[in-house]
Amino acid sequence: MWSRISELFSGLPAQRQVARKMIELGLCIAPDGRICCGEVEVKEVSLASAAGVDRRIVRSTVASILSDRKLSRLFAGIRPAGALLREVAHELGFGVVEIEANAQKSGTIAAATGLLARKRISVRQVYAKDPDLFENPTLVIITERPAPGSLIAEFSKIPGVTKVSIL
Repeated sequence: MWSRISELFSGLPAQRQVARKMIELGLCIAPDGRICCGEVEVKEVSLASAAGVDRRIVRSTVASILSDRKLSRLFAGIRPAGALLREVAHELGFGVVEIEANAQKSGTIAAATGLLARKRISVRQVYAKDPDLFENPTLVIITERPAPGSLIAEFSKIPGVTKVSIL
């Protein structure tokens, strides 16, 4: 996907930024060119503001995507991930574990959730930031109850893990 986006927007960094922002936010493009977040239409000016570009850049990005068969199908199928609970976890009585790891190393999610399961801490939500979108992608695990700080050392033993925070 990223190679196709880079190819289509080669020399057009502002359009590439709009495409990245759309993927980051889970925005799709309807066949008629409308930008949507699920069933809610997003105005070009709103996306332009979020991406730090002029609304005409958004319009030209959408036109370019619609003119490319593969990207058109891709952007037609994107859906938002839903409510991410990290910012409200404590108000809900949940815990948050953030893990930075080498994105090329497989098994981090399985090892981290397995560790929590062995400690009888249920997982409510897991999401990982895309390493193609974020410079320092993190794995965020929302737990049924706060995890004890003593688990930091155990999470740190997972191959590829570079940083652990229990919030």
